[in-house]
Amino acid sequence: MNNARDLYLYQRDGAYIPRVAAVHDLCGYGKCSLGVAIPVLSAAGCDVCPVPTSLFSAHTRFPKWYMHDTTDMLNDYLDAWVEEGIKLDAIYSGFLGAPEQVGAIQRLYREHPDALRIVDPVMGDGGVKYATYTDELCNAMVDLVDGADVLTPNLTEASIITGIEYQGQDVDDAYVRTMIDALLAKGATNVVLKGVVRGDGLIRNYVAGADTELAEVSGELLPYMLHGTGDLYASALLSAVMAGKSLYDSVDFACQLVVDAMRVTQAQPDYEVRGVSFEPCLGKVAALLN
Repeated sequence: MNNARDLYLYQRDGAYIPRVAAVHDLCGYGKCSLGVAIPVLSAAGCDVCPVPTSLFSAHTRFPKWYMHDTTDMLNDYLDAWVEEGIKLDAIYSGFLGAPEQVGAIQRLYREHPDALRIVDPVMGDGGVKYATYTDELCNAMVDLVDGADVLTPNLTEASIITGIEYQGQDVDDAYVRTMIDALLAKGATNVVLKGVVRGDGLIRNYVAGADTELAEVSGELLPYMLHGTGDLYASALLSAVMAGKSLYDSVDFACQLVVDAMRVTQAQPDYEVRGVSFEPCLGKVAALLN
């Protein structure tokens, strides 16, 4: 078995700027999805090519929001990419607006077979599915697990994917191992399982792969929750991977960056709903290239 500290998924080639397709929703107000992925990955020296899966006026924690499903435009959108001869180094998917959008991601996989596949299966948290997620959409999301180079579920999403009962965030190592093994059995190459909390002031994330032993990466648990931290975590992790860091170091970097951004956020007005304020932390992402 390999050690996650020695697992490198992308080799940065000199001055070359890698191109990443970010398949997420676009939210007008509230820090999440493409509003996080584009600046974070750009700070890491990546060319971010957004594929908007839906348009939101604000994220769904606000009492009033508008959503526009972009499913009908995606094939024409990607057809134009084919005509332009666009080449991708990574495909990074997150929140989807409809089950049919899984097909658009799988199309990108077929057209860019050498691209790294990062799947953040955004479906819910705290044992509850997000408001726009139907059972049909959740079932479609499961199809993206097979072939994912990195899968980054929280415990709720891992439960939805595997069918293993959600038992809250205070779970033991045996439960973590069972959950990760089940995700690997569904075809993921590497899994980063997020959000284990055991009352000792730490938040634990676990990384393991088909040929990589289980490793724990922990950070400080702050006493408040924020919208968009999952998007920041996955985007920071991918930024570190694309900067040539090991998978373990990428998980650690993402964990610490989220904590730093959460501290910044607490000083902002209406921070509980506004979303994670990561902007002052982008210098740390840019420093990955040093």
